[in-house]
Amino acid sequence: MQLATIRTRGQRVLQLSNTPDSRFCTMKTRLGCLSNKSDSYNDFSEFLPPAHETTARCLKLSTDEVVRWSESFDHLLSHKYGLAAFRTFLRTEFSEENIEFWMACEEYKKIKSSTKLVSKANKIFKEFIDVQAPREVNIDFRTREKTKQSLEDPSPTTLNEVQAQVHSLMEKDSYPRFLRSKMYQEMVNRAHAQGQRRSV
Repeated sequence: MQLATIRTRGQRVLQLSNTPDSRFCTMKTRLGCLSNKSDSYNDFSEFLPPAHETTARCLKLSTDEVVRWSESFDHLLSHKYGLAAFRTFLRTEFSEENIEFWMACEEYKKIKSSTKLVSKANKIFKEFIDVQAPREVNIDFRTREKTKQSLEDPSPTTLNEVQAQVHSLMEKDSYPRFLRSKMYQEMVNRAHAQGQRRSV
């Protein structure tokens, strides 16, 4: 059985099995979900501190924070670790291209340089929107063609319509399944249990 070692600031934290059965593991300090990397996560529990570790470096999610993710889809996406957990869930359903596209659009809207705007817009189109895109998102023909035409003179709002479609798809389809999932329910239960231990 192969082992992988996660390191935090030069110190060995924990050795993890690369098998799907490695259930409870230490959170990676730098979550790949907020970068362009496509790191694989073995389990949701890396978003919560392990039971034996109470260092300040360890992420501590309160039960209230985790429960608030169920209040609205936008609240989930606006929370750094809610977004990370949702992305992990989508990977289990092999539909992570939706959240990765949404995240790319969020970054796109922050670009100030017109030259970089053109480059990024075309990159996103080729990666997610084009009919032969390697991570094609599910949008209608009209929106795809309209977006393609707008790339001739892109603006910060060029991808808004297609991003809204993908957001709506995730909100109506993936988000309810995430809330019903064993993954999310166990996150709530574990955050609650750790909250009780800290209050003792």
